[in-house]
Amino acid sequence: MATDIATPVAAPHAPTTTAAPAPAGAGVVKPGYDPALTNEDLAPLREQRWTSYNFFAFWMSDVHSVGGYVTAGSLFALGIASWQVLIALVVGILIVQVFANLVAKPSQRTGVPYPVINRAVFGVLGANVPAIIRGLIAMAWYGVQTFLAAQSLNIVFLKFIPASAGLLDHSFLGLSALGWISYAILWVAQGALFWMGMEAIKRFIDWAGPAVYVVMIVLAVYLVSQAGIGNISFTLSAGEPLSFGASIPVMLSAVALVVSYFSGPMLNFGDFSRYGRSFRAVKRGNFWGLPINFLFFSVLTVLCASATVPVFGKLITDPIETVQAIGAPFAILLGGLTFVTATVGINIVANFISPAFDFSNVAPRKISWRAGGMIAAVGSVLLTPWNWYGNDQAILYTLGVLGALIGPLFDILIAGYYIVGKQRIAIDDMYSTSRTARYWYRGGFNPNAIWTLVVTGAISVASAVLPPALGVLPWLASYSWFIGCGLGLVVFWAFERVRPSMPVLDAEDPSVDDGAAVGRA
Repeated sequence: MATDIATPVAAPHAPTTTAAPAPAGAGVVKPGYDPALTNEDLAPLREQRWTSYNFFAFWMSDVHSVGGYVTAGSLFALGIASWQVLIALVVGILIVQVFANLVAKPSQRTGVPYPVINRAVFGVLGANVPAIIRGLIAMAWYGVQTFLAAQSLNIVFLKFIPASAGLLDHSFLGLSALGWISYAILWVAQGALFWMGMEAIKRFIDWAGPAVYVVMIVLAVYLVSQAGIGNISFTLSAGEPLSFGASIPVMLSAVALVVSYFSGPMLNFGDFSRYGRSFRAVKRGNFWGLPINFLFFSVLTVLCASATVPVFGKLITDPIETVQAIGAPFAILLGGLTFVTATVGINIVANFISPAFDFSNVAPRKISWRAGGMIAAVGSVLLTPWNWYGNDQAILYTLGVLGALIGPLFDILIAGYYIVGKQRIAIDDMYSTSRTARYWYRGGFNPNAIWTLVVTGAISVASAVLPPALGVLPWLASYSWFIGCGLGLVVFWAFERVRPSMPVLDAEDPSVDDGAAVGRA
């Protein structure tokens, strides 16, 4: 199965065609695949065409958002020296790059999304457990990001249609009439983009990331010219700087913040890497999209934030507030629409596509990829995210609990594919409910994976929720992802050593994809 690494290749189980670029529902459904586990969206792809640039653009869409701006700017306000922030940024984003490459490979090799590749580890039915958890997390954040984008659109309405201010006096379910209008516009726009398919989404993120960069550069040049280059500082914190000893825990927290911020896209990345023409193309795109892109964007962010102090008399780390403070109609229109675009970009790639696959995986015969996405979209409204997003306790006990499970989910897959499974996957068995199929385990569930998730998930959730709630070791919550991630790998490996469940596959078996093969690394 070895192939030249530099040559674009199709999925190892299907021939390359010269057809138009493949949408989501372009999988090869073989005659022996069980309909209860299969539809065209979940089946191995017929062709894999994404290039390095497409993955570079994917990460641009993840980084170039209001959340990414605020996160990057906040690191420079932690009280540590600029060079220490730079080290924390580099270390954090390199960890993200390594982890993204790890989660990318099994899906790129097999051409299947995250919930399907998990069948090899959790069992063909057990994979629904991580799929539902991940789907709920993404659905909740989809609502939050849509609400944040709606806030940006509100600003545009208020500036150019002053009469719209009257809509703020009327509310329903906790959201103003203007908020509902903005939310509905974005909800429909995102749904329409999603419905057009993966190729349309790819074209959108290919354009959105660079477009946001252009506006960010213009914004930075304008603010720096107004402030004067001599008034720009890369240290945004107030008060006395921390000593070197006191700065070490802060640097570690900054590293944890960077990794945690990208933990969702990392877990979801297999849903996109499956489209990569080669693993080499994926890794190259990750290199340019993560360390290079993130560091450059962080520099632009701190330039803009630092310039707000001399220009507006106060530090502003929210780009929407910065655009509002400029006040010029053109700036508000351009900035508002740009950050709407940026938020839609991250929402589509991080919170829309993944639950579509997850919910489809639960009932493939009844729920297509598009239907799964619509379930997530409707669910995001029913959650009324505007009512609890600003509530620390609500975040702690909803997204805090669900988010703490990302670490265990991530490393159970990594341990199962790389350590226990030796990078070998029997692709066709992931679509079989035969009792003799290699991923049937016990009634379709791998007990080792399920118990690992229960044990490590409980510990991870406790580390995320209890310290801040009890006021004991509150810093521990910052590391809940790492705690769950590390424990997930060790506990699953230990369970498989004591009582092996995953099959030992022969690399020479023609039905087995050997991810360790030199020609495809």
